[in-house]
Amino acid sequence: MAPKTSSATLRLKQDYIRLKNDPVPYVIAEPNPSNILEWYYVVSGPDDSPYAGGYYLGRLVFPRDFPFKPPSIYMITPNGRFKTNTRLCLSISDYHPDTWNPAWSVSTILTGLLSFMLENSPTMGSIEMTDYERRQLAAQSLESNVRDENFCELFPELTMTIQNEIEKRNLARANEEQSPNMDSSQPENNILHSVVYNSVVVVGFALFIYLVRYVLYNMNIE
Repeated sequence: MAPKTSSATLRLKQDYIRLKNDPVPYVIAEPNPSNILEWYYVVSGPDDSPYAGGYYLGRLVFPRDFPFKPPSIYMITPNGRFKTNTRLCLSISDYHPDTWNPAWSVSTILTGLLSFMLENSPTMGSIEMTDYERRQLAAQSLESNVRDENFCELFPELTMTIQNEIEKRNLARANEEQSPNMDSSQPENNILHSVVYNSVVVVGFALFIYLVRYVLYNMNIE
């Protein structure tokens, strides 16, 4: 006799189909292939935010009686808004079962998470950083994610995109490092050219004087 499929499994499979048909802006998510109660998500920083250019991996852990109880929410990638690998206290997380609505789906959770991330209101698990510091972490998030096995396994297309972006950044950085060296060598080349030119002028003038004297000397002899 086949094992009975739990209501949580059925609901999460339905949510996954809905999420694929109607994606959440700036957020993608995939369940763990071996455990549908564990999902991983990636938030792409909106362009008008201090997280622009960053990719932030996180994790959702659903209870066996989902959707009647909310999931635990974690952020894995350093981001400057939430602590990493720490249960986040949000109205859509298991910190607040009293505010949870069973009608909410995975898409609702991801939409709410993005909204909380773009705010600055303090909560359990949040941290305070400047926009500059968050932009620095956004730039560093690329290398952080491609080193994460779950990220690379569940989001292969995004991994390739990030790897290409890293290569472009490294190439641009190498070109910037070469430019000052080329600029610093330019004055030396100018000085060398000036010395050579002056030397030629002096030698030419000396030859001219010698030639004039030679002609005058011969005229006097005649």
